[in-house]
Amino acid sequence: MPTVEVKNLNNESVGEIELKDEVFGVELNEALIYDAIKNYFANQRAGTSATKTRGNTSGSGKKLWRQKGTGRARIASLRSPLWKGGGNVHGPQPRDWGYELPKKMKRGALKSALSERLREGNIIVVDALDLSKVDVKDGKGNALANHKTKKFLAVAKTFGLGGKTLLVDTEPAAELALSARNIKGVTLAANVNVNIHDVLYHEKLVFTQAAINALQEKLSK
Repeated sequence: MPTVEVKNLNNESVGEIELKDEVFGVELNEALIYDAIKNYFANQRAGTSATKTRGNTSGSGKKLWRQKGTGRARIASLRSPLWKGGGNVHGPQPRDWGYELPKKMKRGALKSALSERLREGNIIVVDALDLSKVDVKDGKGNALANHKTKKFLAVAKTFGLGGKTLLVDTEPAAELALSARNIKGVTLAANVNVNIHDVLYHEKLVFTQAAINALQEKLSK
């Protein structure tokens, strides 16, 4: 079983946690991950693009000239696709791009991506994401409130979190959300909402001990 060090928000070791092989010891499966991320983006598409057909455009439906005898090509309506301002032929119409991927494939892709992040050393486990345990003072020597951005930045600097970072907790605190929301590249999620895009998009994944245990329990079913 893979073992990960558990740290507090001051980057001090407070213990270890054993991770399950069936969740964090899975081989990299690029084809499965590709299928899962393709499904994720397909389900995010709005599918609202549309063009007007001849039935949607404005204009008279009267025949412009008689069928025969003029020497000109026969024509039916001003709304014909042949005329400027006429309808569009075979243009995009609103549709649902989403499709279902088997649950086992989704879980398998997520396990594979999480295992690779662990092998890269990009998973950090902390005992709790409680900013009240971090002592940061302002310019006057007063302790900063827990919802202040500077307080989270101090934690990020301690752990060397400079790029895209995903914070995962079982029940993310409102103060943590307020302190991290103004920082570009930082995303806060509950463990039940972690998806394949989150794991691939973010360079560092910071889990609380409770969150990673809950995620393991969910993915090992």
